[in-house]
Amino acid sequence: MSNEFDYIIVGGGSAGCALANRLSSIKNNNVLLLEAGNSYHPLARMPVSFAMLIDNPKANWRYRSEPEAGTSNRQIPVPRGKLLGGSSSINGLVYVRGQKLDYDIWAQMGNRGWSSEEVLPYFKKLENYQHDCDHIRGKKGPVKISQVNDRNPIYQALFKTGKRLGIPFNNDYNSEEQEGFAYTQTTIFNGERMSAKVAYLDPIKSRTNLTVITNSLVSKVIIKNKSAEAVEVLKNNKKQLFYANKEVIICSGAINSPQILELSGIGNPNILKKLGIQLNHPLNGVGENLRDHIGPRIVYRINEPGLSYNERARGFNLIKQVTNYFFKRDGFLTLPSAPVLGFLKTKPELASPDIQLHFIPYRVVLENGKRKLGKDPGITCTINQNRPDSQGSIHIKSNDPQEYPEIKFNFLSKSTDCETLISGVKLIRKLMNSPEVQKYCGEEVQPGTQTSSDEEILKFIRDKAETLYHPSGTCKMGNDKMSVVDNKLKVHGIKNLRVADASIMPTLISGNTNGPCMMIGERCADFILQNN
Repeated sequence: MSNEFDYIIVGGGSAGCALANRLSSIKNNNVLLLEAGNSYHPLARMPVSFAMLIDNPKANWRYRSEPEAGTSNRQIPVPRGKLLGGSSSINGLVYVRGQKLDYDIWAQMGNRGWSSEEVLPYFKKLENYQHDCDHIRGKKGPVKISQVNDRNPIYQALFKTGKRLGIPFNNDYNSEEQEGFAYTQTTIFNGERMSAKVAYLDPIKSRTNLTVITNSLVSKVIIKNKSAEAVEVLKNNKKQLFYANKEVIICSGAINSPQILELSGIGNPNILKKLGIQLNHPLNGVGENLRDHIGPRIVYRINEPGLSYNERARGFNLIKQVTNYFFKRDGFLTLPSAPVLGFLKTKPELASPDIQLHFIPYRVVLENGKRKLGKDPGITCTINQNRPDSQGSIHIKSNDPQEYPEIKFNFLSKSTDCETLISGVKLIRKLMNSPEVQKYCGEEVQPGTQTSSDEEILKFIRDKAETLYHPSGTCKMGNDKMSVVDNKLKVHGIKNLRVADASIMPTLISGNTNGPCMMIGERCADFILQNN
């Protein structure tokens, strides 16, 4: 095999798969896609695999954050996909674009070309929405998106409560307005996961100008005269060089993209000097601006028999669910991580929703460190703040590419984040204690009604809340002194090197990040193909 290519894509995740597809659509382009993880996992196509693979070392990198006082000195799990398709191969399958405001903020920060109006064509380009839609949605893209078909009287009770409280039902939160309760839009088609690998790579296996190599860990980008020339790869404990005639594009995600840049001598000089890494270009923003959604989980008992999957997917009933899946592509095994979402305002004067609610018709317990369906029927309500202000960092600990970087979220360090989540918990309680919902549900199991004051609620959040797996921002797009890439995703100060993934987000979007990452991959492909 040749070790020279026109384009080398480092990372086969949501953005990397989209980029590989679009760049290799031009026959003269010779493209290499490098993925550090495996090519597939036999369970990955099954939607419920998000629960099965959340701590599986064969499919998940299983990162952990550093203990921090703001989250009760816990090490918080940070799952990341270790497969082609990246985290889209193990995620909760929830498809959210985010609010128009998110992208308009990016543009207002000086990132020309990234307003909501300008990114819309790229969302439409990737989408193959399976339902009736307006001109804002895409129908011909590679990623098949469907609305969850699970129906439950508790959902209807929530919608009725919402209507009484002035919260609308929203049939398409990815269209003009995000606000309201909604059935979740998912990257599921015909009962199977529609990962970025399935959508972008599987249909083009016959292309001879695209080479995909898995189980290949990129240890660094080779920089000469301020230009990216090659990548060094570790495969089977051996080093190998691959040369890029045109560009190297890092698509390794918010954790690994800054790690690769620092290992390549691009970053904060003080950090690199301590680790004995030769400085190729100073960029103090590498690894900074880490943002993620943190979510407390409120659990209620379900009193009405047959409504919770704690009953419907245990024992003999699990056999029924498995049969439903294999013969009807229906039931529990086809669910996303949350069948119902709510995008709501904690204050009526807000211009747009500031929280996202996730409703899950079962409760999960930890047994011997593993997540399992609990025996008692329940419903889990998770809340996150859409645009958190708290910022953390990700930095390498050594010059060993196989050593996991140091992840410091700095969650709940800003008062606005604390206040918004406290308000969100109170709003969930108002919804769940409504007459409509209490027809089916009973007591609050977690944290319990004894947790009532703002101080007690905040302590519960610090003690129990976890990331919702949306790390972003660590190679920020912009032109200020802490930015890493420009608005064409080119790394400042280095030729022929770009970053395209969630790490380039200047601020976190209002929702799950899989869809926006694929949009970023589509956007980057256009920049390259148009010689921008």
